Amino acid sequence: MKTLTVFILCGGKSSRMQSEKGLVLFQNKPFVEHIIQAILPVTDNIVLITNSNDYDYLPYLKIADIITDKGPLGGIYTALSHSESEFNLILSCDIPLISTELLSELISKHNDEAEITVFASESKLHPLIGIYSKKLLPVVKTAIDNNDLKMMNLIANVPHQIINIDESENFPLTNINSADELNDLNINLS
Repeated sequence: MKTLTVFILCGGKSSRMQSEKGLVLFQNKPFVEHIIQAILPVTDNIVLITNSNDYDYLPYLKIADIITDKGPLGGIYTALSHSESEFNLILSCDIPLISTELLSELISKHNDEAEITVFASESKLHPLIGIYSKKLLPVVKTAIDNNDLKMMNLIANVPHQIINIDESENFPLTNINSADELNDLNINLS
């Protein structure tokens, strides 16, 4: 894979967290900074998809959603619309445990024939830790136009690759959506 752009989706309503999810503190650092730390050994070509000025302190390009209120699919559409890379790493902003090792594994195992590559265990698919081809842009636009916003539908309808992981490897891929989940995470790590 020649060039890779990483897009962190910092949108979303964050209704369950009651605050800007990417800026929630975990181990005294915002979620988004944990994610950036995991990405930097791979690339510094990082873009934040956000409609908020709260991320302005970070030295990365920020792009607002082209089409608002369309969930992760809207963020992916914005990312692919702005990307100059054929393949793009798309990450949600609520995965503070993501590691450089897992991201490197995703990138190294990606097959260029796949338009989407994601991790999955027996119990869970992780669509917002994935490699997305710029070729998907018209497919994503059609899905948004049809208000078909389910990530699973998008993946099912295009050539994709699933990288299977053990159930035990799910933990670093966990997305934290609520204060209760954050408390559970802190308890599990203490």
